[in-house]
Amino acid sequence: MLQDLQAILAYWRNARSRTVRVLEALAPEDLEWAPATGAFTFGDLFRHLAGLERFMYAENVQGRPSTYPGHGAVLAAGLDGVRAYPDRCHAESLAIFGTLADTDLLAPCVNPAGASMATWKWLRAMVEHEAHHRGQLYLMASLRGRPVAPRFGLTEEQLAAASKAKS
Repeated sequence: MLQDLQAILAYWRNARSRTVRVLEALAPEDLEWAPATGAFTFGDLFRHLAGLERFMYAENVQGRPSTYPGHGAVLAAGLDGVRAYPDRCHAESLAIFGTLADTDLLAPCVNPAGASMATWKWLRAMVEHEAHHRGQLYLMASLRGRPVAPRFGLTEEQLAAASKAKS
């Protein structure tokens, strides 16, 4: 269980930094590209993740309803805008999460669907949601030919080579 606030915040910062690696690898022409008609673009996904973190998860842990603004380009346009929006939302969210005490993590939190759960579980859901979309972003980057730094330091090929060398 993630019931220590400082551990949760450190874990969340690391998770977000792995997602942002994709944004750092994009060129301006990639931003509003989608893998299929009607699918989220890179920009949509980054705006979605930023907006949910700040305006849903951070609001809900304070006992407030979601004010999620959506994922449209009106929220952040262009590569610089899309880079700034998640940074701003993340900083605001971390400030809000940082006001929680460890005991608050055990208190109930109500999500937008009306389900009540321990606050630490809601924060865990935030990380799981991010991981889901991070997979999309990495796949989309590969489809665009944009190399992204490996999530955990090694590519699959490097891991296989290192594993064979040690066996």
